[in-house]
This record gives sequence, structure tokens and C-alpha cells, in this order.
Amino acid sequence: MTPIQSFGAAETVTGSCHLLQLKQGPQILIDCGMFQGYAEKRAYEDFGFDPKKIDVLLITHAHLDHVGRIPKLVKEGFKGRIISLRATIDIMEVILLDSAKIMHEDYKTAFKKAQRRGEEDKVTLPLYTLEDVQSVFDLDIQYAEYDQPIVINKDVKATFRNAGHILGSSTIQVDFKEEQQSKTIVFSGDLGNDEDVIMPPPESVQNADALYIESTYGDRNHRALEGSIQEFKEAVINTLMNQGNVLIPSFAVERSQEILLLLKQMYYDDELPPCKIFLDSPMAIRATDIYNQYHEELNETANDFIKKDGSVFDFPPLEYTLKGSDSMKINDEESGCIIIAGSGMCSGGRILHHFKHRLWNARNSVIFVGYQAQGTLGRLMVDGAEEIRIYRETIKVRAKMYMINGFSAHADQGELLNWIGNFKKLDKVFLIHGERDKQEIFKTAIEERFHKTVHIVEYAEEVWI
Repeated sequence: MTPIQSFGAAETVTGSCHLLQLKQGPQILIDCGMFQGYAEKRAYEDFGFDPKKIDVLLITHAHLDHVGRIPKLVKEGFKGRIISLRATIDIMEVILLDSAKIMHEDYKTAFKKAQRRGEEDKVTLPLYTLEDVQSVFDLDIQYAEYDQPIVINKDVKATFRNAGHILGSSTIQVDFKEEQQSKTIVFSGDLGNDEDVIMPPPESVQNADALYIESTYGDRNHRALEGSIQEFKEAVINTLMNQGNVLIPSFAVERSQEILLLLKQMYYDDELPPCKIFLDSPMAIRATDIYNQYHEELNETANDFIKKDGSVFDFPPLEYTLKGSDSMKINDEESGCIIIAGSGMCSGGRILHHFKHRLWNARNSVIFVGYQAQGTLGRLMVDGAEEIRIYRETIKVRAKMYMINGFSAHADQGELLNWIGNFKKLDKVFLIHGERDKQEIFKTAIEERFHKTVHIVEYAEEVWI
């Protein structure tokens, strides 16, 4: 019997971190992600295991809740091998550098406030620094390719398959032999939709003794993507025809690229009124470059654009505003602009700058294309706030608000169940990466459809395979 312990994404969505402890083989960690939301402070706690004893780190994809604690892992002694897709490593570098920068800025702000109170010693140091991030990429990194097994040692191999979630996202199958018994464990990572703007559908897996599967939306089905795309198009067209500007708070990785692809398709289909489009996020610009570089991992629509004009995303109205000075020049444009900027939940970033200059104008609109968590500025606006505070100034909210819910990078309940149904051999199912109430609903759905043993994994619980 082989134990697995989950030190994150157990009865919660974030902090993905799963330890496979082989008795006579390598100690394998799958992901090492950041805790977010209400669980954020847990990122500063002990891992629950000794980082020095981890031999191999397998990474499913580069979202912060799957890679965000890797610099801390290295800082506390991990010196083993990192294995993932090359695209994942490239995106991970962008995300971790941004994370370290934000931590540093938050620390400086908190320290200044504490100085005024004489409480400098109570300020928590950043979880890691830019130098700690660089240390991650000084380690032994091995690049995987989809569907090509990687030999970890003579008794252990790992196979990465396209999870269709974001660029480089993977489902990881670990095959190993212990005590003359061959076993297979599959970690789903985050699974994407069967129909996605930019990614191909998740690749199926055939066999597993145990499946660790995400359950983020295990309790519901998404709205049809086509309806969301149509609503998005109408919001853009109506605003531009009204001589207004479109503001789109967007996440830098995946969502920004989806929006660019939709706008490019509108342009070639003659659906887009004359306008200027600004991608006003340094992080999103870098991520877009990486997506373009690895275009062969994207879906057919994306690659059709490569054949058409040599780029997945570039087209005449699009401008990239990398410098802050270029971002500020957008203010000179009175109308006819589409501005895509971070952050996705309006908790910071350049979108606040554009809100300050344009929210008061009723001709403008804000299109939210991602989930807005409770307590964020984005959620306040979605819920109908008549005014907001930005940079110590009160701004009237007269712009029209659109909340488009269909652009999810996660599979819904029906898609998760269909993906499980592709297994020819599957013994046990373990639910991770979800909230407990949603997992209970998903557990029942799996049991009723497949008559499988299903278990909701608890934090640090030893699961024996």
C-alpha cells in the first residue's frame, strides 16, 4: 500500500499540493500552489512535510494556486527535479515574478503604515522574494511532452496529457511498481471545457487504480458558451456604436487571450465597429507572447489565424501598451476604445486607472468576463454600486455593467462526469480542489452514475492506494 497526502486543495479550491510517498522510490510532489481567499494565511504555515526530502515536483499547470508556493518550497530546502511542459514553465516564471513583486509592494505599504504606529516588528515579511523565484529556475528542470512517458526511475514513470484548461495544462498519470505490484494514479489537474474559445478539449485517460479529480464546478453545469459569446459581442458593438469605450477587467493568463481571439474573429467577420483595442497589462502581454509561441497546443480556431496572417492574436486595431506612459496616453482617446487591463477582480492594476477616467460616463461600459469574489471592487460594481473609491477619490458609476458568466476555464459537472466515463478501468475516485458542499453534490453524482467508491480528501489525510 502506498500513501498519498494532500497538503492543499483538500476541501478547499486553492493551494494544490499532493505528496505521493513511495516506500522504496522517490518522494513525488504534485503541484505546490498558493492558498487564496479566506485560506490565504495558510501559505505562511509549515508545509506538513520536509521539502528537503522531496525528490521530484510534477506541475500540472502554471496558475498561482498550483505553483505559488514553489519558491517557498525551494527556499526551505527542495533541491530535486522539476518536471512539466515547457509552456507551463515559461508561464510559471511570469506568474511567480509578478507574485513576488506584488508581495514586495504590499509589504512596503504595510511597513510604512506600521512605522506610523510604531509597530514595524508586527509586519509579516513577504513569503518570498524575486531572488527566491530565480532560485526555482536554477534547479534541474525537465520538459515533458504530451503523451510521452518520462522515466523518473526504473519503477516509476509519469505521463502528461493535455487538460485543456490553460496553455500547458496537464493531467498527470503516475505509473509505478511497489512490492511487485503495478499501480496507476491519475491527477486530473484542472480540466477545461469540451468547447473552449482557445483550448482543445481535455484528453481522456484510460486506466487508473485511483483518480484524484478536481471538483471546482462539480455541483453545476455552465451556461452554453455560444450564448456568452453572443452576449459579449452585443455588449461590445452596442457600446462602440454609442460612441463609448469598453473596459474589460481581465485575468492575464487565458482570459485575456480568449478575449483577444474573440475580438480578432469579430474583426475578420466584419462584426467589429471601427475602434482601437489596447491590451494594457504587462503580464498579459508577456503571457500572450507565450501563447503565440506555443500555438500548436491551442485549438483549431487559434491555429487557423496562424495560417491566415502569421499570428494567433495580432490584428490591425490591437495595440500592446507595455509601458506605464503608453497606458496613460489611452486617456487621450475620447471614444471608440476597447481596453483590456488587469486585475481581473479589480483589486489593483491598470484597470483602476481607467475606471477613474471613464466610469462616470454613461456611454461607456464595463464587461466582466470572470468570477468576482465577495469583497472585491469588481463584486461591488457587479452588485450595483452607485459610486466607488479609487485612489482616495469618489467616482460615480454611470457606465453600464455587463456580467458574462460563460467564460469558465473549468469543466462543469456534466463534462467532469463525461471525462470520468472515458476510463476503461477505474477503481477509486478521490475529490480535491473544491469546496466541501459542492464536493458532496459531485460525490453523489459520481456514485449514482458509475457506482464507484468516492472519497472527499481531507487536509493531510493519509490515503492508501
